[in-house]
Amino acid sequence: MKLLVIIPAHNEAGSIRQVIVGLRHTCPQFDLVVVNDGSTDETVSICRGLSVPLLDLPINLGLADAVGAGMKYAWNKGYDAAVQFDADGQHLPESIAPMLEKLAEGYDIVIGSRFVTEKKPFTPRMLGSRFISWSIRLTTRKWLTDPTSGLRMYSRRIIREFAKEINHPPEPDTISYLVRKGARAAEIQVEMGERETGQSYLTTLSSIKYMLQMSVSILMVQGFRGGRFTDAPAQTAGSCAVAGQTGVQQLFESGGAKGSGSNSQRAAAPTPGEGGQGHEH
Repeated sequence: MKLLVIIPAHNEAGSIRQVIVGLRHTCPQFDLVVVNDGSTDETVSICRGLSVPLLDLPINLGLADAVGAGMKYAWNKGYDAAVQFDADGQHLPESIAPMLEKLAEGYDIVIGSRFVTEKKPFTPRMLGSRFISWSIRLTTRKWLTDPTSGLRMYSRRIIREFAKEINHPPEPDTISYLVRKGARAAEIQVEMGERETGQSYLTTLSSIKYMLQMSVSILMVQGFRGGRFTDAPAQTAGSCAVAGQTGVQQLFESGGAKGSGSNSQRAAAPTPGEGGQGHEH
């Protein structure tokens, strides 16, 4: 099973090197692509120095568009699975192989959860997470212990959803919608590291606002989105339409991910494996 590790990055010069080196050391069988989301620091030069495949967005478009660009790349290149992996050092490479094993059992979405076997603390932020979990349970009958975890792995047909649809931000309400649409979701227990540099963009106030927005979307908005999965045949590279993503179309028309030496070739013809922007929720 061919797996792509998608690393959205915006001004992550302080941590991106360690993240890439750690991934290559721990799971060299998997391909990587960094989606540079308009960084103004040394993120791009560090990635080029490491010869990692790079999608270089012209401006800061945000997490949804950065992940969307990575998913389009994964769809075009024929990957069987893709995992969103933060560039800030919080996600650990050791989590990827067990997640892929779980995905291979027939799941469409596997979430790396902090709370499958560990107890969730009673902090204001985790109370909001609990409310999102209950909202998802109420609308899908599926209990997710860590719905705001950004460590998520997707099957081929979910890659297609992200690549083809413009209204699929990588957020809990999208996971809820995909489960309602027929996707099979599971969680496995993972450890999370400490953020290498910088701070989360979520303050206490913005965390409360985020949790309320997600819950309202899950309970009141997602129900109006209809449809079930219709498994479509795999498409050849280059056939994926890129819509609603400013600057992303040019990346694929001009040859896809940039790299140097053999790694640029590896992006075009990835080696089969078994298988952040630091957006913390």
